[in-house]
Amino acid sequence: MSETVLALLNQPSLDVPPHEHGAPAFSLVDPSAPHLTVLDLAATRGDGIFESFSVSGGKPHAVDAHLRRFAASAKKLDLPAPDLEAWRAAVFAVAAALDPMPEGVVKAVMTRGVEGDPEARPTGWAYAWQSPDYSAARELGIGVVTLDRGYRADVEQTSPWLLSGAKTLSYAINRAVLREAARRGADDVIFVSSDGFILEGPTSTVLFRRGNSLLTPGVGLGILEGTTQGDIFGWAQKRGMETGFEMLTPAQLEQTDAIWLVSSGRQAAPIREFDGRTHPIDRELSAQINAFLLARTE
Repeated sequence: MSETVLALLNQPSLDVPPHEHGAPAFSLVDPSAPHLTVLDLAATRGDGIFESFSVSGGKPHAVDAHLRRFAASAKKLDLPAPDLEAWRAAVFAVAAALDPMPEGVVKAVMTRGVEGDPEARPTGWAYAWQSPDYSAARELGIGVVTLDRGYRADVEQTSPWLLSGAKTLSYAINRAVLREAARRGADDVIFVSSDGFILEGPTSTVLFRRGNSLLTPGVGLGILEGTTQGDIFGWAQKRGMETGFEMLTPAQLEQTDAIWLVSSGRQAAPIREFDGRTHPIDRELSAQINAFLLARTE
């Protein structure tokens, strides 16, 4: 058992040769040792994809949904199709090898590989570590600001080469907007399309309640399919709540009964301040959602 665990994939995709013939699908290696060459396109170009899985009780959550999104991102980037069975096994293995801890995270990464490799073999790894303590964000809420993403809401259809909706390693913008949020005295960001519609957070999905309905912005807006949001919808439906998709403006979002940013690490963080104005928190529903998310067994 360990505080951090690393698995290297020998053959991240069955479409290309393995790195070592006859070797197992993955190997657990020393996380503190060097493993990535400086010529890997993850380091030189940010050219790759990833998924982050939350872990509790040694089990990663929403694995099928994350792996489907992993494969979809690979397709958008014209990467070889991931060997999902190998990736599944690696994710479960590193999660199980972690020391007992309240919450953990597994990050699965596949890059385009080493620049100049004639066999174009991708690099792949799954890394597990202890999750930060998000209890304050879940219980007390967070402040958000809205920022223009610079694209129309239909960018996924008009400009697919911009890779909207793919979970890529190119995260410089997502880090920059969080620094901008901090400059404005906020904790996080909600992106707005250039034509005025709510999209998503830099690392999260927007969820909102109106009466007995839980809703999220519509699909096909150049935003990631929300794996955590999908599990919440299934849970809410069993409780008799309505769920669905709705495009709305920042002004309309601000008029809803409650808003959350939901993600695999932080889970459901209620929004207490929206563009500098106080917003109501549904503390009871927030607690119920987070209890469900942390109790998932798959």
